[in-house]
Amino acid sequence: METAKDRRLGSPAVRAFVALGITVAATAAAIFILGSDAYNWVKAVHVIAVIAWMAGMLYLPRLFVYHADSEVGSQQSETFKLMEYRLTTIIMNPAMIVAWVLGLWLAWQGDFFSSGWFHGKLLLVLAMSGVHGMLSAAVRRFAEDKNTQTARYWRIMNEVPTLLMFGIVILVIVKPF
Repeated sequence: METAKDRRLGSPAVRAFVALGITVAATAAAIFILGSDAYNWVKAVHVIAVIAWMAGMLYLPRLFVYHADSEVGSQQSETFKLMEYRLTTIIMNPAMIVAWVLGLWLAWQGDFFSSGWFHGKLLLVLAMSGVHGMLSAAVRRFAEDKNTQTARYWRIMNEVPTLLMFGIVILVIVKPF
């Protein structure tokens, strides 16, 4: 799905990988320089990554709704393919990786692995990651003009990340058990 502009500037995947590397290096430097004071900085970067990941998780199925209704091979369909590819490779994949890596570091630093609420959160984040994988596979199917799902299906799937997010946020903030 690369365009001429992408080739001049480097592929979206390469740019995303570079951005991911810079984020990881900056976070590692903060941990090294700030020591125990780094926890809140790492948490801030984690929350930013989660917001970016969720933005993609909420937007991508909505793109699928419109893409499923567009004519195969049309200009509109080709535009959706590019939008879906870039959203996945530039925003969603790097954000998910940063959210996972920093989230596990925060859990380790906060000694949350023995907390019941954390087990529930981890289960829901694993489910969110599974949905991410399903959506990534759908991006590939749409790119190959092999989507078999209806717009109605994607409207329903659009709600799944929202429901998972509600559960995750409640577990993190309320810590009910």
